[in-house]
Parts: sequence; C-alpha cells; structure tokens
Amino acid sequence: METRKVQVTGGSTYTVSLPKEWATENDVSAGSVVEFHAEEDLLLLSPRRENGRVEGTLDISGLDEDHELTRAVMTMYVSGFDVITLETPRISPKQRRVVRDAVQGLVGLEVIEETSDRVVLQDLLDSSELSVHNAITRMQLVSLTMLADAVDALVEDDDDLAADVIHRDEDVDRLWYMVSRVFRTVLRNPTAATEIGFPRETVFDYQSSARQLERIADHATKIAELSREIDAISGETGEKLRTLREEAATVPETAMEALLADDSEAAVEQANQARGTIEDVDAMAREVDEQVREADPQSAQVLGLVVDSLSRTADYGGNIAESALQKAAPRP
Repeated sequence: METRKVQVTGGSTYTVSLPKEWATENDVSAGSVVEFHAEEDLLLLSPRRENGRVEGTLDISGLDEDHELTRAVMTMYVSGFDVITLETPRISPKQRRVVRDAVQGLVGLEVIEETSDRVVLQDLLDSSELSVHNAITRMQLVSLTMLADAVDALVEDDDDLAADVIHRDEDVDRLWYMVSRVFRTVLRNPTAATEIGFPRETVFDYQSSARQLERIADHATKIAELSREIDAISGETGEKLRTLREEAATVPETAMEALLADDSEAAVEQANQARGTIEDVDAMAREVDEQVREADPQSAQVLGLVVDSLSRTADYGGNIAESALQKAAPRP
C-alpha cells in the first residue's frame, strides 16, 4: 500500500499525486482522463476506456469436444467480456453449431460476425439493463416450482411432467450465468455497481444465493430423471415425500424473503426462522428414509436419493439465509 499527502492548490482544490508505476501500467500520462467513482467513504479511480467495452480473443483450435467449446464460451461470457472473438485456422461446421447452441443459453449474447477462421460474439445488453434482483426472484420461482413438479412426476409416474422439469433447468442456468457475469463485471468495473443500483456487497450476496437456487434446480432435475426409473408411488410413502418437499422448500422460500427484505430486523428474524427449520426437515427426512427402505431394492435406492435431494434443498436454503444475515449486518 502506498500513501500520498493531500495538498490544496488555488485555495480550494484538493490534489494528490498518482503512483508512477500504476500510471505507467495503465497508460496514464499528462493529459489522460481518469474516472472517479464514489462509494460511501471510498473513492475509486480508473482510466477512462474509449468505448467502455471489454474485448477478448480465444483460440479454439484444440477444443474439439462439444462440452469443451461450450464451457469456453460460457467462461468468456461470465468473465465479463463484451466482445468475444473465437479464432482458429478453419472453423468446422460442428464448432459453429456448438457455438450457436452455447449462445442461445446466455442472456444478451449474439453472433455478430462469422468468417472461415473466426466467430465474433457480442453482448448486446449493458449492465443497467440487467436486473440481478429480478433474475434471482425468477430463479427462486422456477427452481422451487421445478422441485414441486419433479416430486409430483415421481409420485404419479408422469414422464411428460418429468421431461418438462428437465427442460426448465436450462432457464435457471441461463439466469445463473447472467448473475455471475454481472457480479464479475461489478468487481472489475466500479461504474457497473452504480448502473445496476446495488452496492457490490449486495451483488455478492445475490450471486451467492443464486448459486444455491441453481443447485436446487439441479436436484429437481435429478429427481425428475430418477422418476423415470420406477413406477408410481401410491399411499403413505407418496404423501410423505410430498410433505417433505413442502417442508424443505419453506427454507429457501423464507431465506429469500430475508435476503430481499429492506428491513434489517425483519431480515434477521426470517433468516433465523429459515435456519431453524432445517433441523425439522432433517428429522422428517430420516423418518421418510427409513420408510422407503422397506420398498423393493430398486425403488428403495431411487427413493433414498430423492430424500437426499430434498434434504439438500433445505441445506441450500440455509446457505441463502446465511447470505441474508450478512446482508442485514451493520456496515463496519
């Protein structure tokens, strides 16, 4: 850490010198324009970008597997690049297909140029048009609805409903990548926090919670996939699974209310209520697990995994409650 002494020039102007090493590394010299960003008691300084867009180039020559290329596109997107150039001596039709499929799963990203040796992608939305609040609210609705439908598909042996649950996981993933992108953008660019209307600490809490909701959606997908392996579940076992799902879902529901609450005292009360429910869910999960073990071996194994996924849902809700408590804590 370097320190500088503030001086007053002209009787009313406060001045401070910039570290030479920092100025050199960032191409700041006499006549350069820099930006100041005020955040409560902090004053952040950054060089002014000409067009404000961050560009990145990636060589995809060695990315022959679909999942490798898909992951590369998603990583560049989440990292905050506004313009992404994918280069290789010759792009194959398969690579073009994979890139287009990956783009469809990412909010705001479009293909703007294609040649024989490169594909250029651009994010057409700016930070001010992306609502992290709306994104995590939507993620909560979709993920918990997926969970309810997955258990219904399991109990009723409804393959069509199970397939619909699996398909909806793409919507949650799309929102998760968007929230992660905004979070990394806010870390890199002080202006972004002002544009989206939330402090960086709040965006961090939202991103952490979005991760938990994405995991809940993954477990809903897992239950939907497992439902195809056994027949309908009748009687008491089916009702207990539904009851366990309802009880487990109250934890992330209450925790999200705490996270989004404007009143700190109410947020703390709701977050602690959510955390307190986890013990009841665990006790109920143990009871249901003992009952499903009495089924035939295949059904017992499948239902045991379902119970575990429902129990984990409550745990993920507990993680959201922790984020809510951090958000409601007094600022140091």
